[in-house]
Amino acid sequence: MVDLIRIWLETDNQPAFRSAGWAYVLAEGRAISGAAGGERTISADRAALAGLVDALRAAPSGANVEVRSSAAAVASIQRRLIAASDAAPTEDLELWAQILTALKSRTVRFTAAAPAPRTPTAFAAAWAELGRNKAKTAGAFRSAIPKPNLAKAGVPA
Repeated sequence: MVDLIRIWLETDNQPAFRSAGWAYVLAEGRAISGAAGGERTISADRAALAGLVDALRAAPSGANVEVRSSAAAVASIQRRLIAASDAAPTEDLELWAQILTALKSRTVRFTAAAPAPRTPTAFAAAWAELGRNKAKTAGAFRSAIPKPNLAKAGVPA
């Protein structure tokens, strides 16, 4: 089993149209996977929750997971998890339930990531933007990121 699973999670939203996309790159040792998705009429916070749920599902149970992101919506998830005992969420309860269930079998920590060029953060951000754009016309969707594209994600060894 790999000591640490790294996930780069990014979101992109367009408040005027309430469309948002999310994408992640997951590195488990040398194995890399990822997915992108999006929806129309969705908030940035809900997109971040949906992306995190999808990414945590891809991480094996019992794993130590590090979620790296430059997205403010992802950082707000961390703050809400820390303050969960003080203020229970009132929206998106089905997604919060899935996150809390996933956290029971995984150790997760969040770290800030800089959106520098040729990094997994920038790669995931580009796919999140693509997800947002596709959601504007196609509606809700989720798709795996093709392996040839993931090879260019810039994941450090």
